[in-house]
Amino acid sequence: MSVLTPYLSFRDNAREAMTFYQSVLGGTLDLIEFSMFPDMPQDPADAGKLMHAWLSTDDGMVLAGSDTPTGMEYQAPQGVSVSVSTDDADRAQEIWDGLADGGTPVMPFDDAPWGDRFGMIVDRFGVSWMISANRPQ
Repeated sequence: MSVLTPYLSFRDNAREAMTFYQSVLGGTLDLIEFSMFPDMPQDPADAGKLMHAWLSTDDGMVLAGSDTPTGMEYQAPQGVSVSVSTDDADRAQEIWDGLADGGTPVMPFDDAPWGDRFGMIVDRFGVSWMISANRPQ
C-alpha cells in the first residue's frame, strides 16, 4: 500500500493551524514537538514548535504539517491546493463552512457545470483548498 499525504509547512503557527483543521475535519491530532528530541541539534527557540503533526479523520483523510525551524527558509504556500472529494454533500458543506471561518472564497461552493458541488477557498493560514461533493452515480 502507498499513501500520498499533504504535508503543510508553517512558520510558527503549525499548532494553531492543525488544531483549526481538526476542528473543521474532525479526527485525531498527534503532535510531536522539537523538544521531544533533546539530543538533536536545534535552536532552543524551536523547542515548543511542532516537528510533525498528523491529523487522521474517521473517514480516512490524513493531513500533516509542521513548523519550519529557525534558520530554514520559509515560503508561504503557493501553486498547490489541498483537495477534498466526498460523496457526502453534508460533510462537504461542513468542511467548506469551517474553512470559510477567516478564509477567502475564490470560487463559491455551488453546483458545478459537471453536476457536482464544488468550490475553492484560501483558508485563514493561506492554504488553498478545493472542496467537491460528488453527485451520486
